[in-house]
Amino acid sequence: MVFACIPGHRSRSALVRLTATGAFFLAAGSAFAACGQPLAPGRHAMTIESDGVARQAVYYVPSSYTGKDKVPVVFDFHGSNSNPDGQLNRSSWDKVAEKNGFIAVALQGSLPGKTPGTYAWNVPFVQVSKAIIPTGAQGGLDEIGFIDDAVDEVKEEFCVDPNRFFASGYSGGGRMLSAYVCSGQDDFTAAGFVNSLRAGRPVETDGKWGPDKANCNPAKPISIVAFAGEKDAQNPYAGGGSAYWQYGFNTAIQRWSDLDGCKGNGDPKTADGVTYTIYGTCKNGARIATYVFEKGTHDWPKPVAAKQAVIAAAKDGAASVTKVSAVLPAKSAFDANVDPAFRMWDFFGKADSTDLVATAVPAKSASGAKSGTSIASDCATQAELEGTSCSSPQPINMRRSGQGVQDAL
Repeated sequence: MVFACIPGHRSRSALVRLTATGAFFLAAGSAFAACGQPLAPGRHAMTIESDGVARQAVYYVPSSYTGKDKVPVVFDFHGSNSNPDGQLNRSSWDKVAEKNGFIAVALQGSLPGKTPGTYAWNVPFVQVSKAIIPTGAQGGLDEIGFIDDAVDEVKEEFCVDPNRFFASGYSGGGRMLSAYVCSGQDDFTAAGFVNSLRAGRPVETDGKWGPDKANCNPAKPISIVAFAGEKDAQNPYAGGGSAYWQYGFNTAIQRWSDLDGCKGNGDPKTADGVTYTIYGTCKNGARIATYVFEKGTHDWPKPVAAKQAVIAAAKDGAASVTKVSAVLPAKSAFDANVDPAFRMWDFFGKADSTDLVATAVPAKSASGAKSGTSIASDCATQAELEGTSCSSPQPINMRRSGQGVQDAL
């Protein structure tokens, strides 16, 4: 069976309709803002019609966006029993977007979650666990088609660079992203996965689980950065677990290494209980990087070891470069104390380089806006705790999806 779009998928959607969550700076009668039109910064709600159904998303516009220069885009996929706002709060992609001047788009799955306002993805060709999603796959829509439509709309309605489209997925969102790339869609230059990487549906052969090779046919070699916790009980590092999972992280990485035509076994380095490996010689310049957390669970990894010291050092402005460096391990093989979203962005921007080590030095956005963020900023830390956006002091009206929300698979 070839991993492809669900039957009935249309390649185009109807026009996007923007809600009152955020307003465009547009003249009367103008419906959309492509190049030439600025947008109000911050989070906004978006409705995308796909296959005749109104689908939901949230996007973030950095304060540096002018509509004059084409900017990159990162699509962020939430886990099960979550939602786009909750995922942005978990991943901090909006903060990374503010700091680096790109648009972040978080799409919403079609399956209803356990509680109102939460959702899951209808991942093709795998069984939906009713222990996680009570309705199972009932009512699930064509997610491959929706993502394709959303990508097309973003290309048309915003001033963006289609050659710099990236994607990130957590848990069930990463499984959905895996399925999208496996289906042969070539929208994303690189992709990141947290506790979620797959390489096709699981099949058992001679008593051993692995990915169905006929079920994953990417359009081209793609750069991948993946994070996994060895103590993950929901999507086990070594394999097993729910029917949708079964094969482990290393098996998935090996399959992607084969698909990308990578040579060698990588060059692992370990610091503070995190092992980083880069597979640097792959076809078409693709790279694969992995971060394995010895004590990592299913939670989204967050800086822990030197977090408070880094935050304190970063408060001193220009002096923070020296002070932050002083509190980090002097002889580590790499800096293990970085939030995955910041590390992913660094990887996306350096996919043609072996230098994939992100820094913890605070920096302002290109516009010099006061809301520029880093992993060490007070704003980012407080927003994580209170469910607010750095671009807006008001709490976001939503059910917040915590770092380790139950059943976020």
